[in-house]
Amino acid sequence: MTTDVMTRTTHSAGAGVGPAPKAMLWDLGGVLLDWNPRYLYRKLFGGDVAAMEDFLANVTTPAWHAEQDLGRSVMEACATLAAEHPAQAPLILAWGERSEEMIGGVIPGSVELVRELRALGVRQYALSNMEPENWEKRRRAYEFLSWFDGHFISGVERVAKPDRRYFELALSRFGLAPGDAFFIDDREVNVRAAEALGVPAVLFEGPEALRAELVGRGLPVAAA
Repeated sequence: MTTDVMTRTTHSAGAGVGPAPKAMLWDLGGVLLDWNPRYLYRKLFGGDVAAMEDFLANVTTPAWHAEQDLGRSVMEACATLAAEHPAQAPLILAWGERSEEMIGGVIPGSVELVRELRALGVRQYALSNMEPENWEKRRRAYEFLSWFDGHFISGVERVAKPDRRYFELALSRFGLAPGDAFFIDDREVNVRAAEALGVPAVLFEGPEALRAELVGRGLPVAAA
């Protein structure tokens, strides 16, 4: 999952595409769920934004978090890191204990697209880098996660985006050829990895832009 909104690459909706995709592959964090650890850590750091950013960059680092996306226990990872940084132990332990406070809610326009495509009978799959424990919490908490025809969660599968094997295994699991699917993610590196395998993909730039993209690709969702 990603953190703050980044500068997006512009894609022309539907430019040079072929038949409408047979299946949709959805990232979750940053596309359907508004995940950002700053939602939690702004509370814990108060107004000290610089200290918060230093903590997220240099203590709970992206590399540390990536280990959890590959299946390492969140609480074990937090306990180990807290022992290495005892002065910041409460902040580190909060990463595991208060993980759901990192979610600002669903991204309504995106979830509505999932709903519309489901009503149209389009196959849809969730492809997410996520910790196993948090995946179990979220699939119970958010009804829309039950709408998918299948899920491929990095922490469960022990392989994560943008690893080529992640996409190969997901496509095999769901019986899809690369050209059958259309992948949506909010990280450029993941989009490029899918495209390198022959999976049409788009960088998520917001629900309205995505809706236009899907219309341009021949999917009969309502135009904005």
